[in-house]
Amino acid sequence: MEPIDEPSRIAMPAEKIVTEKSFTESLEAATEEARRMDAPLSVRLQAVADRVRELSPAFADIVDRMVARLAENGVGLEAPRPGETMPPFLLPDETGRLVSLSSLLEKGPVVVSFNRGHWCPYCQLNVDALARAEPEVLALGAQIVAISPETCEWAAQLKAYAQAPFHVLSDLDGGYALELSLLFWVGEEKQRAMASGGFDLVHFQANDTWMLPIPATFVVGSNGVILARYVDPDYRRRMEVEELLEALRADARRRPDQAR
Repeated sequence: MEPIDEPSRIAMPAEKIVTEKSFTESLEAATEEARRMDAPLSVRLQAVADRVRELSPAFADIVDRMVARLAENGVGLEAPRPGETMPPFLLPDETGRLVSLSSLLEKGPVVVSFNRGHWCPYCQLNVDALARAEPEVLALGAQIVAISPETCEWAAQLKAYAQAPFHVLSDLDGGYALELSLLFWVGEEKQRAMASGGFDLVHFQANDTWMLPIPATFVVGSNGVILARYVDPDYRRRMEVEELLEALRADARRRPDQAR
């Protein structure tokens, strides 16, 4: 799902034009305000989406059309489902060190979170929420890993923003997302909107494909079988933290070593 891009150069009535600086600053302020909210993740995400629509209805309409296109084409529908085995991965983390799913599963269940990039306010809030939930995730014998299509340098920025204690892996060129049927092309209209706003995916991803993953979340049991998943072509929505925690609690009740 594409970035919240600067719509300042999108054709629109003069009184509705938002300069690049004011849009960026307003979006950052809205994201920080949402970050501080004592509310479920969905409420915080919606607050940012509402602010984006207020700043630029034209840009919000472009996002709506992209989401509709993805839904109509069934993007993400073939992603692995609960009860199926999660495909393995071997990806570099933010420091360049290779991390495998198998090595993580040796320690217990894993929450795998796909994100668009460090520039995305929805991804920022999502990873921030996961970082806050990590103590409870660890208490349930599980761990978290985030994945983005950016280079390690930019993955490190997403990790730093959320002060995340877990790995943020780089799925450069989107190969793993493609294997999971999560990868898609942003489309010409969205690409133009993103480029005009200074969101340079070519720089962040070190390729010119303009491909992004659907932000999805998989809760994977220690045996590699998926316990729960959340796949939605609308990047403004994510799995609620409580939903993934409940999946882990249910799994813990089935595991003698985590029985409570």
